[in-house]
Amino acid sequence: MTTRSAAPPPVPEPGAAAPHPLLAYFLDAADGCFPPADGAVTVLPALPAPSGPLETSVAFTGHAVVATALSAPAVHALRPDGFGGSMGPDFLRALAGPTGWIGSIDAVLVRRGSGGTARLQPLDGADGHPRVRYARRLRAGVRVFGDDRGLVTLAAGLAGRTELSIELHAPDDGHRRGRGRSLLGDALTLVREDEPVFAAVAPGNARSLRTFLAAGFTPVGAEVLVRPDRAPAPRRRPGHESPLP
Repeated sequence: MTTRSAAPPPVPEPGAAAPHPLLAYFLDAADGCFPPADGAVTVLPALPAPSGPLETSVAFTGHAVVATALSAPAVHALRPDGFGGSMGPDFLRALAGPTGWIGSIDAVLVRRGSGGTARLQPLDGADGHPRVRYARRLRAGVRVFGDDRGLVTLAAGLAGRTELSIELHAPDDGHRRGRGRSLLGDALTLVREDEPVFAAVAPGNARSLRTFLAAGFTPVGAEVLVRPDRAPAPRRRPGHESPLP
């Protein structure tokens, strides 16, 4: 495992917005280059998102990166660390605030696009699909593709990385194994050859995780998304849940 060097961020094209610094960590990870496993926590600014600023805690091996509107001293005062503490429930609740939304802890996976002739067509009429609605709350430029196997979303995800997700129309069974892997393989033709494409998969969704691994995706870390609300918590009735992002 290569340690990430302190290289300067890429220079954007004239008139283009500068990439968020978290993007460099993801792209480096795609190349097998990681932050030092020193137990430290790097603090970066919060991320833009379609429905408002988004925060995140990203865990690499022995090093964490937290993107937040909080100052670095405020984050370090919460005592996270790069050995798992940045994913602990106490730290995440402090990051989100009393009523902020905290997503699931996902494995971050990456592989390269295959390019060539696209083997999936745009899918119309999927705007109401839960996976599409969720993607559009968190990602920019969401495009939807699919066929009788399922649907694929492709978008500019966390920090602007190219990110995809899939959902099959029905669960696999013994007679239909391999549909997820074949759908993923076709989805990779939508991404330029050798361009890193990322996916965030909940480890508990073992079927999905196995599918991505079988399709050649490699784990590079873990992440959790946060939509903060740091105002004092109002008195709440039993059964109140944190809002969705």
